[in-house]
Amino acid sequence: MRRPSLFLVALLTAGGILAATKLASPDRAASRPSVGRAATHARVHHAKVTVAAKSFTFAATGDIAMVDSSESSSYFSGVSNYLSGDVVMGNLEGTLTDRGSSKCGSGSSSCFAFRASPSYGQLLRSAGFTVMNLANNHAYDFGSLGEADTVATLDRLGLRHTGRPGEIAVLHVHGLRVALVGFAPYPWAQSLTNLTAAKQLVGRADALADVVIVTMHAGAEGVDHTHVMPAAEYFLGENRGDSIDFTHAVIDAGADLVAGSGPHVLRAMEWYHGRLI
Repeated sequence: MRRPSLFLVALLTAGGILAATKLASPDRAASRPSVGRAATHARVHHAKVTVAAKSFTFAATGDIAMVDSSESSSYFSGVSNYLSGDVVMGNLEGTLTDRGSSKCGSGSSSCFAFRASPSYGQLLRSAGFTVMNLANNHAYDFGSLGEADTVATLDRLGLRHTGRPGEIAVLHVHGLRVALVGFAPYPWAQSLTNLTAAKQLVGRADALADVVIVTMHAGAEGVDHTHVMPAAEYFLGENRGDSIDFTHAVIDAGADLVAGSGPHVLRAMEWYHGRLI
């Protein structure tokens, strides 16, 4: 779908802040953004998008792993000032459930499974989140029951969600339709490694909305993987996807912004055909 001119102001923060400004034409012609730096301590992506004189503010975080805790009321207190915007997305690593069996075997010392009581969903809503990504390696930690309880909790709270196969979240903000689509290299998620299916789903989202935001959980993890390599990345025996091929493919298919998470380190940004990765 051809869109009116899109003006994007984006800030990526993770110990430091990168600010970029872009004016893109309807044919997605690429040009270079201006970039500046400042200091902050939050790990939050922010973007302000304007389409045909209508605008909304988008914020996104990386991994959120909640467990039952006596200090749960302060979970988001350190970043609450940054969790503001018309569309605020978090990557929910784990489940909101009291049911299901852990994926980790008895006595395992190298397996991690995350869950918190469904009541913790209210903490997400109170913190300011409006949509949660479920495409990651911990969304199925307690099997189908855990996933079902998580989805039911988010639905009950009015929090949209994306990331399961074929799932598109569409939010209506200031007269704009904003679609969010999540990807990860796991069978319970929309596939990151099947580029044909990924492009088809983004194309569907593009037909439904004025702006399409893709989120991905991709790449190997740790300080040895700060550089994005032009090939599939493997970690713990898993194919974590080819981030470059994937992001270029979904933008070609209609995505306007890709906000990724996964390696737990800050990686490079890229402008591709006038769209920010």
